[in-house]
Amino acid sequence: MVLLSSPLQSFTEFRFRNAFDKYFGGIDTYYAPYIRLNGKMLIKPNYERDLLPKNNSVKELIPQVMTNDADEFLFVSKYVQSLGYNELNWNLGCPYPMVTKRCMGSGLINDPARIDAVLQRVHNESDIIVSMKMRMGYEHAAEILDVLPVLDKYPIKNIAIHARIGKQLYKGGVDLDSFTNCFDTRHKIYYNGDITTVEGFRKMQSLFPEIDHWMIGRGLIADPFLPAMIKANSTDYPVDRVAVFQKFIDTIFEDYASALSGKSHVLTKMTSFWEYFAETFPNPHKTFKKIKKAKTIEAYHAAVAEIMAGGFS
Repeated sequence: MVLLSSPLQSFTEFRFRNAFDKYFGGIDTYYAPYIRLNGKMLIKPNYERDLLPKNNSVKELIPQVMTNDADEFLFVSKYVQSLGYNELNWNLGCPYPMVTKRCMGSGLINDPARIDAVLQRVHNESDIIVSMKMRMGYEHAAEILDVLPVLDKYPIKNIAIHARIGKQLYKGGVDLDSFTNCFDTRHKIYYNGDITTVEGFRKMQSLFPEIDHWMIGRGLIADPFLPAMIKANSTDYPVDRVAVFQKFIDTIFEDYASALSGKSHVLTKMTSFWEYFAETFPNPHKTFKKIKKAKTIEAYHAAVAEIMAGGFS
């Protein structure tokens, strides 16, 4: 099996990826959060920092683009190739209204003709390898069924499908019945969505034995030990779980503290991580509340020390 880290904007940046890979492992391929140009043919410094090879210690990283425009796609293709990457993932999965209302992300799935036009130019004018990450639709899960014949016209490397529709955001469960309708394509399908436990992963494996590439997103942030445990086919956490997790959160704190301007920005960043981290502690709401109440760096460290003293059980 191959495990992949699904990109989450503002979370799975290079500092997080490097620390995750160092302390936990289990992920074979990481996807970088998307590059979005907004009509300006300019790569923002934060995108560049995230993709520069010197900033990344993971063994395989794939850039991603968010666009509905062939010129933008081609511009980003040339840019990532200049950094040494040979693959670009196209995001047709983002569910957030600020993206979908502009006919990007999952908001583009209901326009197969536009998808076709972009892919035609990209494959005619570039030698970049294209892969896809998408939902099954925005309004309806059947929308993807009109897109798959379009994708079959092109040498797409793979299609990673999050088994939800866009308007769900991350609410409700995955729609596995609709996902089974997505196999009518010549392309390789990856699965994404709600892999949060080893037991849950085993269930997915039994339901979809034809899948051998599995993408983990929010579950990976909430429980960084999960990928390695899946690879080991074990539900047992390491005996030094607390110590390893402590080193991990200390590392990302230090990395962001040296990169962000102002203590409030560091606190905001770490608080956003802890909204996920808290999920694997005995009382997630109480755990996150302790972090959220911390308004200074000193208070944050005190809250973390209290949480970690209680351990995971």
